[in-house]
Amino acid sequence: MSEGQVQNVVLIGKKPLMNYVVACLTLFNSGASEVLVRARGRSISRAVDAVELLRRVFLKDLEVKSIEIGTETLTNPEGQKVNVSTIDIKLARKE
Repeated sequence: MSEGQVQNVVLIGKKPLMNYVVACLTLFNSGASEVLVRARGRSISRAVDAVELLRRVFLKDLEVKSIEIGTETLTNPEGQKVNVSTIDIKLARKE
């Protein structure tokens, strides 16, 4: 997915789940029509949890437009190349 398509990106990391839910809510409430939730590695499950919480509790009219998975090759501190799974979940309000 090219970066130009969605400028509203929430990057999932190690913070508490509700931080990411609030970030998505803030973007939607400020007028964003689409939000991209992006995570990699062990944060993928937290991204899925955040999206499901948004859909089931906070924004009932939210739909998952697309889910893209992939792999990035990174270099760890020891200098070895490692493959890390990635996920991009594109969310939009139903019209």
